[in-house]
Amino acid sequence: MSQARCHLRAALFLAAVSPRGATTGVTAWRGLSAWPAPQEPGMEYQDAVRTLNTLQTNAGYLEQVKRQRGDPQTQLEAMKLYLARSGLQVEDLDQLNIIHVTGTKGKGSTCAFTERILRSYGLKTGFFSSPHLVQVRERIRINGQPVSPELFTKHFWRLYHRLEETKVDLAVVEVGIGGAYDCTNIIRKPVVCGISSLGIDHTSLLGDTVEEIAWQKGGIFKCGVPAFTVLQPDGPLAVLRDRAQHISCPLYLCPPLEALEEGGPPLTLGLEGEHQRSNAALALQLARCWLQQKGHQGLGELKVSRPSVLRQMPLAPVFQPTSHMRHGLRDTEWLGRTQVLRRGPLTWYLDGAHTASSVQACVRWFRQALHRSHRPSHGPEVRVLLFNATGDRDPAALLKLLQPCQFDYAVFCPNLTDVSSAGSADQQNFMVTLDQVLLRCLAHQRHWSHLAEEQASPDPWSPASPEPGEPTSLLLASRPPRTHSTSSLVFSCISHALQWISQGRDPVFQPPNPPQGLLAHPVAGSGAGVLQEAAAIHVLVTGSLHLVGGVLKLLEPALSQ
Repeated sequence: MSQARCHLRAALFLAAVSPRGATTGVTAWRGLSAWPAPQEPGMEYQDAVRTLNTLQTNAGYLEQVKRQRGDPQTQLEAMKLYLARSGLQVEDLDQLNIIHVTGTKGKGSTCAFTERILRSYGLKTGFFSSPHLVQVRERIRINGQPVSPELFTKHFWRLYHRLEETKVDLAVVEVGIGGAYDCTNIIRKPVVCGISSLGIDHTSLLGDTVEEIAWQKGGIFKCGVPAFTVLQPDGPLAVLRDRAQHISCPLYLCPPLEALEEGGPPLTLGLEGEHQRSNAALALQLARCWLQQKGHQGLGELKVSRPSVLRQMPLAPVFQPTSHMRHGLRDTEWLGRTQVLRRGPLTWYLDGAHTASSVQACVRWFRQALHRSHRPSHGPEVRVLLFNATGDRDPAALLKLLQPCQFDYAVFCPNLTDVSSAGSADQQNFMVTLDQVLLRCLAHQRHWSHLAEEQASPDPWSPASPEPGEPTSLLLASRPPRTHSTSSLVFSCISHALQWISQGRDPVFQPPNPPQGLLAHPVAGSGAGVLQEAAAIHVLVTGSLHLVGGVLKLLEPALSQ
């Protein structure tokens, strides 16, 4: 039950059981770090996490994995051996009431909605997700709350010593990227499966096209186990349908949330953003299917007696959401996804978008939030982008999508909370080197500067147009260009970036005196004056969930307690 920090966005799944039952999460194996484990580990939470981090996949091993895609069956056989060494058998997992969810965008939000709906029915839930934002123990949640440091520490050392006693190789078990090549497929008998929105992500492991990625994600389908998906492009939808038919898995297409709202009051979602409606629609189907198979009554009156067929795929039931479902959707919380923190003149917008489609959704949400925000009666407003991207993603493409937000400053930094990460084991990451992350930030800055130059000399034959799917009424008024020569900065860590952005004006984030040289760069010096005089500062943090997690750690200290 140990989870190591990983920069691959993982599959998520959720176990939901009756109040008398047990809960668990499922994990997968990976290679070892070159960093030695301590000989006599302590028994404190931070000692457990530091020991866990010594077993992380290191940067060199990760590159090897990317070059050699494994055989799914071989990985599953290896997973059985690791499971046995931990004291469990595959048959033990068969007894759990698991909802298995995968996808490239929205799977975390979908699971959060689903879990909260089930809890509104009085059920006890276990929720496993990856990656974590602030603390490793967030990955394992019981009834919506992360396991306590004491419980995490207790079970970590129990498993650690058990593996040491039986070791041929001591390995950390970790959930992977989901689908056919993921060891979470050790789950043989989920109650129901779900696939959220699909897009281009993790191409070095999943494939270069969205059809290949759809084939991988469809690997969670099991014979006779119902599965649901949201509306996808024609190609991926056809792949999912063919995979489901091949293994006799009943697959249904979720109707849009508008169909379920028809004839009743609109549904209120605890997570902002239009794209969350798709995740909520999938969550309603997953929760209803689970409850139905477990014999629960009163699951909402069906609006359509016979499912219709859309794109050669049966349509999931259209029903009237119950009060429990409505309360669950309304009360859902999921940190780091379309989250807003208002602090005096500063408003922080946090969204861990890291694919093209999720960044597009993030931009729509951010611009809509700005459109609704209270305008200061006097003084200028400043918009700041705080960005980092990791893995095999195309940062230039993501940054181009962010340009319509008309930022005054773009700030880039690694996913390191401080220059020294020794203070928090939860934030350590051995899968990349310090040189790699700093060079990557400098590359982001070059991409941004190049895009700014292109924008300054637009093609006169290419008129500006709103981004796809955005109402014209939400377009922000054009703004005069800034007078400084460049609007981008690179900082060595998140703490320094936040110190410069906030200029001591955030009532919660009050770090010690900034280090010498923080304002040495001309843009940093002139920008500090602009930020100090601004009546409102809007900061969008996006591009990486680990960046969002580091920002939350500093802005919300209570999350580290």
